[in-house]
Amino acid sequence: MTAEERRNLLAFQSYVTKILDPTYILSYMAPWFKEDELQCIQAEKNNKGAIEAASLFLKFLLELQEEGWFRGFLDALHHAGYSGLYEAIESWDFQKIEKLEEYRLTLRRLQPEFKTSVHPDNILPDISECLINQECEEIKQICSSKGPMAGAEKMAECLLRSDKENWPKTLKLALEKEENKFSELWIVDKGSKDVETKDLEDEDMKTSEVQIVYKEEPDCQNLSQNSCPPSEVSHSHSQIKPRNYQLELTLPANQGKNTIICAPTGCGKTFVSLLICEHHLQKFPQGQKGKVVFFAIQLPVYEQQKSVFSNYFERRGYNVSGISGETSENVSLQQIVENNDIIILTPQILVNSLKSGTIPSLSVFTLMIFDECHNTSKHHPYNMIMFNYLDQKLGGSSDPLPQIIGLTASVGVGDAKTTAEAMDYICKLCASLDISVVATVKDNLEELEDIVYKPQKFFRKVESRTTDRFKCIISQLMREIESLAKSIFGKLGTITLENLSEIQNRNFGTQKYEQWIVAVQKKCTVLQMPDKDEESRICKALFLYTSHLRKFNDALIINEHARMKDALDYLKDFFSNVRSAGFDEIEQDLTRRFEEKLQELESISMDPSNENPKLKDLCFILQEEYHLNPETRTILFVKTRALVDALKKWIEENPKLSFLKPGILTGRGKTNQTIGMTLPAQKCALDEFRTNGDNKILIATSVADEGIDIAQCNLVILYEYVGNVIKMIQTRGRGRAKGSKCFLLTSNADVIQKEKINIYKEKMMNDSILKLQTLDEKVFKEKVHRIQIHEKFIRDSQGKAKPVLDKKNKKLLCRKCKAFACYTADIRVVEECHHTVIGDAFRECFVSKLHPKAKKFGNFEKKAKIFCARENCRHDWGIHVKYKTFEIPVIKIESFVVEDIATGDQTLYAKWRDFHFEKLPFNPAEISK
Repeated sequence: MTAEERRNLLAFQSYVTKILDPTYILSYMAPWFKEDELQCIQAEKNNKGAIEAASLFLKFLLELQEEGWFRGFLDALHHAGYSGLYEAIESWDFQKIEKLEEYRLTLRRLQPEFKTSVHPDNILPDISECLINQECEEIKQICSSKGPMAGAEKMAECLLRSDKENWPKTLKLALEKEENKFSELWIVDKGSKDVETKDLEDEDMKTSEVQIVYKEEPDCQNLSQNSCPPSEVSHSHSQIKPRNYQLELTLPANQGKNTIICAPTGCGKTFVSLLICEHHLQKFPQGQKGKVVFFAIQLPVYEQQKSVFSNYFERRGYNVSGISGETSENVSLQQIVENNDIIILTPQILVNSLKSGTIPSLSVFTLMIFDECHNTSKHHPYNMIMFNYLDQKLGGSSDPLPQIIGLTASVGVGDAKTTAEAMDYICKLCASLDISVVATVKDNLEELEDIVYKPQKFFRKVESRTTDRFKCIISQLMREIESLAKSIFGKLGTITLENLSEIQNRNFGTQKYEQWIVAVQKKCTVLQMPDKDEESRICKALFLYTSHLRKFNDALIINEHARMKDALDYLKDFFSNVRSAGFDEIEQDLTRRFEEKLQELESISMDPSNENPKLKDLCFILQEEYHLNPETRTILFVKTRALVDALKKWIEENPKLSFLKPGILTGRGKTNQTIGMTLPAQKCALDEFRTNGDNKILIATSVADEGIDIAQCNLVILYEYVGNVIKMIQTRGRGRAKGSKCFLLTSNADVIQKEKINIYKEKMMNDSILKLQTLDEKVFKEKVHRIQIHEKFIRDSQGKAKPVLDKKNKKLLCRKCKAFACYTADIRVVEECHHTVIGDAFRECFVSKLHPKAKKFGNFEKKAKIFCARENCRHDWGIHVKYKTFEIPVIKIESFVVEDIATGDQTLYAKWRDFHFEKLPFNPAEISK
């Protein structure tokens, strides 16, 4: 080892001690260290922790004189799995590790919420590549012996030491896959594909866009629309004769008209789309070919439709393929489109490809089918695709456009109060999709009603408890915690708990209160204070307080709709987990407060007079319906997964109802205490309900209200569960058996009123569609065209609105050490998106080092990386390039703080496009001067 390498190791030792747990590499270093030194390092880890152990390890390491020990150290890092640290020390370039520092700070801040929200067993398989193998085993062991909260604490500790540059993104994807609420706080905004112009220094970053799904979804292709597997569905589709009402729905589409097919859930709209698709592909003359794209928003529906279309069309000699957000990384959409006749997509895939130019225009398709087309509004991916279509149509392009088909059970009416307003709403949807006909069943209604039975709807107002001592005690505890949270802001003056969120009038035990907690936690992640230690202390305390408030809020919701006993059990489980984890001073205080009230809560929850009257009503309805028809099959819809578990326990423990043998169906989303269902578990629950006569009731969250078809179900109970008109029609559509009923049980008169409004809106929607169908087609097309022109004008105007430029000169300071770098007046823009600084003064502010991946592209040649000149900082500022004949620095705004010279206010920007200062173009003459 040279003297320079020894100096470097000393210089970078703070990075090494932050990351390395030396006990994981001691076995590989045994040939170099004495036995007593190895024991000392192990003892230091046990007594003082990994950082102190790493410092001692480095001290012994730097004292070694034997030949080859430095290489031995690198090999030990490599074998133990410290690939990031290995790479950094080998090249003496710690920039990748330096970039992780902001994520470490954020995770430290979020640690209290992380340990109450994340169940390590659920995400460990997806993030294990970011950890050392030994760490993974330790996390599993702690989960098993001390519980999930202690395991999550260990996992956070390991992530804080991770040297893998992709761990923040990997964690984000794992959380989103599990639909974990913590993902809303864990923001990884780097690498999104919608960057308008790519900075040179980001050129080597691989990016992937995460598609966001807005509702709880089943993770199973068999859950949608049919009770038999897709293969059987498509086999039966290829053999069955279409019904007359299905042929009626295909008529306008088969005439080449852009059509919305609006027909009830369960009537076979998928089969209608197969018939339209087949007719479309057959109409092309010899030498020409059609190309169809079918869009499905939700992954399980995508999986099912891909299977159905493949089985139906491949036997007819057509090629079918598909890409979803899950598979998009591995496949080229361009090739899939070129090589197939029918392509099934989740819509974001096409949005991305149109944006990047991979798919140059929608003219490559001849037919586009939009499943659940009522979603075509605002910034939904469907609307993004149709903006592209309408720009091409209204821009006078001569290229042919594809035919459009939309499928939906309900077009909806938005906020319409009258039929005229509802007609306007539907016309706007038609304009968004360029529709000329709304097809509904009219001539074959009797046949349709034989197939799709509309259940009777009953409203039942149920009573809540008149007095609720449990709620009083828990609410008092929540008020105390809010006071504690407010008190930590005492010294801050302007910042208070109240102004961290705009949500007002929050009541304990409501969804609104949950939203307030989320809003406060999001604000807390970006809270900036001059004293960083104080900032860290306040944020940690805030997260602990709000995490406990969330659990108390959950318990109040369970208490409101189920038994007190279940709500109390939920809290006891939570505090038991808290005790098994870190258990710091704040947690000890909050646990003590809860335990002081525990005896009284136990006594209240066991008192028969506190039984929930809502449950008596629910019990009565179930007993009555099963007395009338012992073969009744029920789906009971509830709002939350915690309620699913509570009501299952109640039915099982109630001697009058235990014969129902309840099954449950929830989505994949998981929090620490409430585990979602895996794909096999969902399949199993559904199969059990369909085939096992003993299993008479299925308790479900919103996962079952769209896309699951259980023909035997003849009783649907909505327990404090209501949504918009579209959700209502689809939920009620789940009760498919003849003679089926749908009950809405609620203690809130407003909820019954809302549901009655939904029924009125459904009638208004049907009346509006009938009126629009009586219009002359030419008149309707003109009406739609006028809306399209108006909407495009608004869209274009918004697109052209330019931000006001700030012409005042400002300072750029190093984001890490706040050293002065340059003035905005000295910044010049090269080729519209790269930023350089002119003048000799700036050259004194940075140092450079040869770029590890020097390469040439366009007019640029990467030569070196540039860093803050301060020795104890060396923050990455960007790169040095050769541009044509000029040697210039190219800086990235995320490395700096922008300071207003007059006020001293400091602002952070993630992208140059967000910083609206007067940008002057690069002028070679200024350099030559």
